[in-house]
Amino acid sequence: MTTYESRYVGVSIDRPPDEVYAFASKPENLPKWATGLGESITRTNGEWVVDSPMGTVKLRFAERNGFGVLDHDVTLESGVTVHNPIRVVPNGGGSEVTFILFRQPDMSDEKFAEDSAGVQKDLRILKALLENGQQDFKK
Repeated sequence: MTTYESRYVGVSIDRPPDEVYAFASKPENLPKWATGLGESITRTNGEWVVDSPMGTVKLRFAERNGFGVLDHDVTLESGVTVHNPIRVVPNGGGSEVTFILFRQPDMSDEKFAEDSAGVQKDLRILKALLENGQQDFKK
């Protein structure tokens, strides 16, 4: 059994968890904040597809739930699937969003640091979008 090095990347957001979850759980909102993944997402033949810097990837999202779980799997063109655990949890009157980044096999220190910085950037974009109060928080 193999385990991978992991890094927790997070951000506090001054919005209630149900609002953060409602926005972040909509796949069509992903390009607004997860810029490292791609600029657009489409639903094709029942699958979410993104033209990303990694090529065309397929995404599979956790079912909507009341626990703040935003996990998603990214399947690369090579067929390799990367699991991305994300949680939205209460933090006082606001929220904490955490992303667990797993270091992939043969990933250099530099690439792992770059991926971590990219996730942090995306979470900061999510924070800015939600704290500006201009987003649709409907479930």
